Amino acid sequence: MTMVMDEIQSRESRHVLQTYRRQPVTFVRGEGVRLYDTEGQEYLDLLSGIGVASLGHAHPGLAKAIADQAKTLLHTSNLFFHPLQGQVAERLATLSGLPRAFFCNSGAEAVEACLKFARRYWYTRGEPRSEFIALEGSFHGRTFGALSVTSDEHYRAPFAPLLADVRWVPANDPAALLAAVSDQTAAIIAEGIQGEGGVRPLTPAFAAAITEASARTGALIVADEIQCGLGRTGQPFYFATLGIKPHLSSLGKAMGGGVPIGAALISEEVASTIAFGDHGSTYGGNLLACRAALVFLEALVEGGLLAHVARMGRFFEERLRALAARQPIVKEVRGAGLIWGLELTRDAAAVVPAALERRVVVNRTAETVVRLLPPLVITEADADIGLGRLEGALAAVAAGA
Repeated sequence: MTMVMDEIQSRESRHVLQTYRRQPVTFVRGEGVRLYDTEGQEYLDLLSGIGVASLGHAHPGLAKAIADQAKTLLHTSNLFFHPLQGQVAERLATLSGLPRAFFCNSGAEAVEACLKFARRYWYTRGEPRSEFIALEGSFHGRTFGALSVTSDEHYRAPFAPLLADVRWVPANDPAALLAAVSDQTAAIIAEGIQGEGGVRPLTPAFAAAITEASARTGALIVADEIQCGLGRTGQPFYFATLGIKPHLSSLGKAMGGGVPIGAALISEEVASTIAFGDHGSTYGGNLLACRAALVFLEALVEGGLLAHVARMGRFFEERLRALAARQPIVKEVRGAGLIWGLELTRDAAAVVPAALERRVVVNRTAETVVRLLPPLVITEADADIGLGRLEGALAAVAAGA
């Protein structure tokens, strides 16, 4: 293990740009909700590649579909039709109520598309608006547009100046939002549950204020569902749970089950203002990515995954609240479905390696929060094992071990 890690770290230190602070483990294989390292040690995965491995690892149906597509046709570019993009778009339209989709390769790209389409909408209408309203605690990605509406100064400062016309509003402060949105606002962008911000759901009152501000000023609503959408909460989209009807929505992460794909979903009103050539992507919506997305979407709906996540969400909540009652280091439990955050009374950084020592994978976000994003296929038995190991890590950190 040490020799393998030394070799990998040495090679990366010479040749890979050092933008990631990695944990000292190398995973080489997965099966379901389990990962295996170079020594064959088994880990319970409660992070799923930050919400990406939605069907777990080495899912037989997904593996078969990817292999079949690879033997058939991978990519032709968007200069031509292929049979799968329309099928994925139709399924997403049925689930979301947003009839159009633009395909790209990641959630950040989907946010970029939404921001562009929002500005294009107002340009086409002959009243250009450039301002975006974004929330404190938000995270939308690291590309320039997405970073411009991401609130953490740590991410933003080294790359300034970013988009100038962004106004920040405290999350869950309806009065502040209503005061900020005006007839100069192109769009309000919000995550229904702030993921990187610490798994913080928007309140119904704040969601109502978004709807009211949009109705009063015409400002478009962009629902970022990259982390909390596509079944993660037990519903297809969390914006529907909040009663929000967005004009645009950004998707990524879970949709390909591990194959990179993102999408911007668009209302007919906004789509009618977009012209040929306004946006594009060489890889976006290629056959391989769409084939993977179809496998995931079929599992989500026809395969009963939505109902399973709803049941597991209740199970997780019960177990996590019981864990918090036993472990005073846990100050608050937040989340829904299979997205959960444990707010600790101290920095959560030490919990991640302590959990890895006990063979469970979690991560830390917003400094004091342990985030859980298990594969959507996780069972009660595996959840009990994983949460038991996590509780051991929390107890050890609390004891100063």
